[in-house]
Amino acid sequence: MGVWLNQDDYLRDLKRIILCFLIVYMALLVGTDQDFYSLLGVSKTASSREIRQAFKRLALKLHPDKNPNNPNAHGDFLKINRAYEVLKDEDLRKKYDKYGEKGLEDNQGGQYESWNYYRYDFGIYDDDPEIITLERREFDAAVNSGELWFVNFYSPGCSHCHDLAPTWRDFAKEVDGLLRIGAVNCGDDRMLCRMKGVNSYPSLFIFRSGMAPVKYHGDRSKESLVSFAMQHVRSTVTELWTGNFVNSIQTAFAAGIGWLITFCSKGGDCLTSQTRLRLSGMLFLNSLDAKEIYLEVIRNLPDFELLSANTLEDRLAHHRWLLFFQFGKNENSNDPELKKLKTLLKNDHIQVGRFDCSSAPDICSKLYVFQPSLAVFKGQGTKEYEIHHGKKILYDILAFAKESVNSHVTTLGPQNFPANDKEPWLVDFFAPWCPPCRALLPELRRASNLLYGQLKFGTLDCTVHEGLCNMYNIQAYPTTVVFNQSNIHEYEGHHSAEQILEFIEDLMNPSVVSLTPTAFNELVTKRKHNEVWMVDFYSPWCHPCQVLMPEWKRMARTLTGLINVGSIDCQQYHSFCAQENVQRYPEIRFYPLKSNKAYKYHSYNGWNRDAYSLRVWGLGFLPQVSTDLTPQTFSEKVLQGKNHWVIDFYAPWCGPCQNFAPEFELLARMVKGKVKAGKVDCQAYAQTCQKAGIRAYPTVKFYFYERAKRNFQEEQINTRDAKAIAALIKEKLETLQNEGKRSKDEL
Repeated sequence: MGVWLNQDDYLRDLKRIILCFLIVYMALLVGTDQDFYSLLGVSKTASSREIRQAFKRLALKLHPDKNPNNPNAHGDFLKINRAYEVLKDEDLRKKYDKYGEKGLEDNQGGQYESWNYYRYDFGIYDDDPEIITLERREFDAAVNSGELWFVNFYSPGCSHCHDLAPTWRDFAKEVDGLLRIGAVNCGDDRMLCRMKGVNSYPSLFIFRSGMAPVKYHGDRSKESLVSFAMQHVRSTVTELWTGNFVNSIQTAFAAGIGWLITFCSKGGDCLTSQTRLRLSGMLFLNSLDAKEIYLEVIRNLPDFELLSANTLEDRLAHHRWLLFFQFGKNENSNDPELKKLKTLLKNDHIQVGRFDCSSAPDICSKLYVFQPSLAVFKGQGTKEYEIHHGKKILYDILAFAKESVNSHVTTLGPQNFPANDKEPWLVDFFAPWCPPCRALLPELRRASNLLYGQLKFGTLDCTVHEGLCNMYNIQAYPTTVVFNQSNIHEYEGHHSAEQILEFIEDLMNPSVVSLTPTAFNELVTKRKHNEVWMVDFYSPWCHPCQVLMPEWKRMARTLTGLINVGSIDCQQYHSFCAQENVQRYPEIRFYPLKSNKAYKYHSYNGWNRDAYSLRVWGLGFLPQVSTDLTPQTFSEKVLQGKNHWVIDFYAPWCGPCQNFAPEFELLARMVKGKVKAGKVDCQAYAQTCQKAGIRAYPTVKFYFYERAKRNFQEEQINTRDAKAIAALIKEKLETLQNEGKRSKDEL
């Protein structure tokens, strides 16, 4: 039996079916194990700004506050929030790209903000093209590019910051082209704001390369902001008259400098409706709007010099160049603002030019240039150069050019790949579309300067040289590898020049002993009576082990001479690890002094596996070197004695005191023989601490005996780092020694 539906019923039912399908599809979209990029609806090439914008759109639609009747809203939104938290973080994003969610086991997240936060507080300036949101990895390069920057450091939860936002947007539009307007979200970039001395919101600073930042303290009206900013805009206005007109014009033209001239009557306002502007004696401008004049001037500046194929090698061999590669002479897709590069790079002795690849495709092919791009050549012809992979905007290209000409990073390909080079190389395998890859490149340039003469640096674009990358089994970007003849070492640390430096130093002078079963028995099991060991039992496939390794090496460097540190590969020596009853990876053990027969070893069960936490744990097993002082011994040995003392005033219940205790023992060992180390329990001996002027725990004081004056002096030390305290004490002792010598000479 059939049932016939009229057209209206059919359309109504069809709409219901489609609606149900869409709801089920959205549930499946969030409910399935989609990758994080798909969850947010962004590509793998997405910038931080694009990721924030995509997440905000989803947050406003799918937040549990907006979907109170959906029992799955909380769980679904957690997944979206998790995707955002990972992809916005450079290091977590790299781990995710390389290992997937398995690489994030130690970073589970789970918290999110209210709908109102995402609607009103999240990404305040993300939709404003005149305002550039700066992040930590690009901040210094931007403000040191040579352009003038006015930066707003704000916090999303700050009401004054929200009050300022409309004015800041209007101000940015008003001064667009005169200076760069930036914003830093201190909620996301707390470390950057702390480093820049920001302790209140909003904080507004002027930045220019070569000068100290200038803080704005005026009222927050657009007029006041413009007035303040214009004080820092450098400009030169020359009054021309009959006596200097011709000579001034000719002198400037001879130097390749044009003129912007306004003609006006004596005593009149030069910018009135009766005046016209003339550029280089050729172009008349009828507009009186400053921005329109600026854009017209920029558009009419001469283009960069076009280098020919016949003279290219010679020109690049005698000067440093920033070269734009184009395909076709009439191709001109560059931002007109880039014409400023010639002037802005003049003091850095970098010339700016163009090269047409269609006129000499073989040359561009040898340089691995297959699309419009730009590169820095370092004055050695086409041998030493670096291709730019950052943003095609003025400040980013400026920073790249200045960094690149003074660094030692080379673009690599099959012809110059250092597979069999006798000298060690650090090679960065990357893809230009990968944001963590682009963030790493400036750090590589810094590291190349720090390690110049010890290590060569190169980059290999895996989108161009896929076969070479496959040969070395490159599965994620960036992958950074050190080639030292036949030895290959992959770098697993964070993307900073300092940590790359640590990695190289550790390769040259290993701080961790790679143990075999035989070496373990000889060095650990049969260790000398005064030796202790910390050993990491790991497996190469275990991601927590991979995360631990750089921290383990960093910890080992700080324990040199105190605790021996080793590691053993349980994949290679599986039966030995089973024999040692290793049941999980990583397994961290401390092997104490042989005299301590109560314990064969101690296992680490702490939550944190960073270098600091592991060092504190290890130092806690060492015998105490410092002296516990009572009121009587403090008075007799410290105040009335003739030795130098460093004292830790503490309270047993104080958490920071407990954390500092192993560090103080490390200090005691470092200064042993020159300075005595003591501890005073301020809970047991409150009166002694009160007389010593102790107001907080822990407090470290250095009591030094001046033999020439035969009296004691004291200084409070405000750091809790053993090396820093030891350095301060050493400096003070040297000063005392020099003063003693001068006193003898005077006698």
